[in-house]
Amino acid sequence: MSTPGKPTAKAAARALAQRERILVAAQKCFVVHGFHAASMANIADTAGMSAGLIYRYFKGKNDIILAIIERQLEEARADIAKLHATSDLVAGIAEVFGQWQANDPNVTSAALFLELTAEATRDEEIAVATQASDNVFRSLLGDWFVRAVADGGLGVSQDQVATRVLILQCLIEGLAMRAISQPDLSVDQVKSALNQFLPSLLTA
Repeated sequence: MSTPGKPTAKAAARALAQRERILVAAQKCFVVHGFHAASMANIADTAGMSAGLIYRYFKGKNDIILAIIERQLEEARADIAKLHATSDLVAGIAEVFGQWQANDPNVTSAALFLELTAEATRDEEIAVATQASDNVFRSLLGDWFVRAVADGGLGVSQDQVATRVLILQCLIEGLAMRAISQPDLSVDQVKSALNQFLPSLLTA
């Protein structure tokens, strides 16, 4: 029996699915039109729902953008959790690169990442959220680098962590650009390039 005023599990699941539907539609619109040109009406049409229904979940476009940043961070958490289990960073990065090329709706697209970065230079609220998300991501990567190998980490000394995290972030963000500007670059080529130097970055 549900508590009065508290949504049932079924209603909560439906609300979560609706939010996800809106976010996926918004991501498509933002990539095609850009943040400023994309309207709530565009998002509603893409999601196949009324604009009024979208406003039940989000106050406006900025709220949607902030939710996408949070979604991006959750993706990063999941990716790092996989690394703890496998420690195969080359395969993990190459997989994400392939998803960027395929415009996989289950991951934040490379084009959307660039849109978010550009928007952070214009909107203080988005900038704060983006920087906070980046701080968390760097901290998660740092924890993985410094954690003992026996515990699923790399065992890198603490004084090396910040530098190696910076190099890794620059690499990943650079590959996001490659996915857009070099669409004929294959996942196998990316793996080959990563295997040339990434092991030295991951060596304690």
